[in-house]
Amino acid sequence: MKAAQVIIAITMVFATPRNGLFAQAPVAPIRDVVDEHFGVEVHDPYRYMEDIDAPEVQEWFRGQADQAHEILSQVKGRDALYKRLKELDGSKPYRIYSIRRREDGSLFYKKRMADENLPKLYYRSASGEEKMLVDAESFSGGGDQHYSIEAYSPSPDGRYVVYGLAAGGSEETVLHILDVTTGTHLDETIDRIETAYNRPRWLPDASGFFYARRQELPPNAPETEIYKNTRTYLHRLGDDPARDKAVFGKGLSDEVVMLDVDFPSINLPPGSKYAIGKIKHGDSNPVTLYSTLVSNLTRDKVPWRFICDASDEVVDYAVKGKTIYLLTSSSAPRYKVVKTSLARPNFDKAKVVVPESEMVVEYITSARDALYAGVIDGGFNRILRLKHGSKGGDLLTLPDDAAGYLASVSPTIEGALVYTNNWTRGSSIYAYDPGTGAYSNTGLMPPGRYDDVPGYTSREVKVKGHDGVLVPLSILHKEGLAMDGSNPTLLMGYGSYGISIGVGYRATRLAWLEQGGVLAYAHVRGGGEYGQAWHEAGKMLNKPNTWKDFIACAQYLIEEGYTSTEHIAGQGGSAGGITIGRSITERPDLFAAAVINVGMLDAIRAETTTNGVPNIMEFGSVVTEEGFRGLHEMSAYHHVKDGTDYPAVLLTHGINDPRVDPWMSGKMTARLQAATTSGEPVLLRIDYDAGHGIGSTRDQYLQQLADTWAFLLWKLGQSNFQGADDGEPTPL
Repeated sequence: MKAAQVIIAITMVFATPRNGLFAQAPVAPIRDVVDEHFGVEVHDPYRYMEDIDAPEVQEWFRGQADQAHEILSQVKGRDALYKRLKELDGSKPYRIYSIRRREDGSLFYKKRMADENLPKLYYRSASGEEKMLVDAESFSGGGDQHYSIEAYSPSPDGRYVVYGLAAGGSEETVLHILDVTTGTHLDETIDRIETAYNRPRWLPDASGFFYARRQELPPNAPETEIYKNTRTYLHRLGDDPARDKAVFGKGLSDEVVMLDVDFPSINLPPGSKYAIGKIKHGDSNPVTLYSTLVSNLTRDKVPWRFICDASDEVVDYAVKGKTIYLLTSSSAPRYKVVKTSLARPNFDKAKVVVPESEMVVEYITSARDALYAGVIDGGFNRILRLKHGSKGGDLLTLPDDAAGYLASVSPTIEGALVYTNNWTRGSSIYAYDPGTGAYSNTGLMPPGRYDDVPGYTSREVKVKGHDGVLVPLSILHKEGLAMDGSNPTLLMGYGSYGISIGVGYRATRLAWLEQGGVLAYAHVRGGGEYGQAWHEAGKMLNKPNTWKDFIACAQYLIEEGYTSTEHIAGQGGSAGGITIGRSITERPDLFAAAVINVGMLDAIRAETTTNGVPNIMEFGSVVTEEGFRGLHEMSAYHHVKDGTDYPAVLLTHGINDPRVDPWMSGKMTARLQAATTSGEPVLLRIDYDAGHGIGSTRDQYLQQLADTWAFLLWKLGQSNFQGADDGEPTPL
């Protein structure tokens, strides 16, 4: 690689809604660094922004954030929109998340009341008496930074609960242990906790629990070392965490092969004498699994028995007693379920119990009576039940023929708790009784005022992609919508990790639909809507299919009269930043506006970040020619061209983001501001008490949504959002 020269900065200005004058935005100097990869020169004019703590960079970010806030807060209709969003979001008395059932009928869960900012942790006895256990907001001490409850686990006897707290959306989690009976905390806390892929797991006698912890690093260690050498430890209640024993990790066992970038965890399935050691290979889906007797876990050397490797393409598992079910795409692109014995596991001879079919099996879990699986059936989320010892299984018919998701299932409890959902109708939580086949509403998700508003509809269509492949597209709008091309339309997409966009309802969507707007969800390649083959078709060198599918969906909406180029916007977040970023750099003429949330936008430099190394298996590495070419093609930052009429763009980021570094949005903002000739604004909205969106408060979510939709409705020409609240015309 070779360094390059400093180039003189250019100035970028844009207009504000308030006064119609051109107000100068903070200008980022251009200091072009040129790297050479396999004979290709790659320019990086804002490399210095990667030192985000540098005073110059901080000043630029603050200036951009202030400018974005000033402009967005003055968009006509913005405050009324926020008020409406708040009303819609608060229309349910409360919402319940992360339910853990116990055999005695008691429950642990997170619950947020309609007027609360964050969920609290609760316990409900079998008789229905509810007790609040943890209020994360009480930890703020009146300060500006909020705390959120991350992964939690109640002990088998229900006496204790271990839970994580993270500050400011950082996901930097610290474990705390609460005695449920007394309401007091044990003295010990444990930091550097890894909760992205696991939660603490208790020993059967509740004397301690297993947890995953990142290595301790010196202050000057490179960011790329942070997620390396994670290990799983055993903590005994009352002990000093500094003396906790490492049980599962790299170099701890002769039988276990593990890399420094792997994430190890231990699971103790209820009702089984076996423990499962799982190795997550970065952010890729296939896992490696081992088993051992629970009684072996306290030995000096734990003997592990191999179950499957990443090459076996197992992405999920469930345990019932001495049997393990494995969800695999091996020779089954839409997935199949096989089972083998934990006493003598043999993947090659595992028995198929759910053969591959047209349905895509997304996840599996085990109850006392049966294996339950979440499946996608023709784009519809359904639940498959397979009685233990049988084959094939039956699809459950849920109340109102709704879509369904499993909310809580345990190997020691009959049946399941199920979320029902729909694009245009709110969800409920039902208890399914396998003996009678009946459903009873648990009351855990009460009805809301806006759960079933008439006059709205959804459509499922298939759009012909650039290469003739049919791409699913979900469309929501008012009934009787005029197909005259005038409707403000927001197209959203993701397309990575094999993650599917499932059927779901949010009352807040009404605030957009009430404006005569259209909401559309593009199920692009790279997702999992059609299984592993669909994922692979939008991965690495195939990644262009992801944004080309998105572009095809936008063109369909225009051709069918839903909207027009003057009234359509695109949105994507995180890895979906690739989708929308490359869509507007490849077809800037197609969109009037775009929103990029916490976006991965500089794919070439992603590998240098904390979360970059775990993502190599999904996106590739610059150290290989093939990897570099794939990353360069998907890197939106490197495809911005000077002198181009780009649409209006809003980029958002939380400054504490541990998954996508905020400088990604910073560099893209600076590059677009310098390059665009359209006169449309490029705004960078920064939240200094947020991260990747995980752990954000209700008000943070609603404020950002109000800013986003006001920006879009303004730029898409919606009449209620033209002009400014002080009566001055909006010039853009």
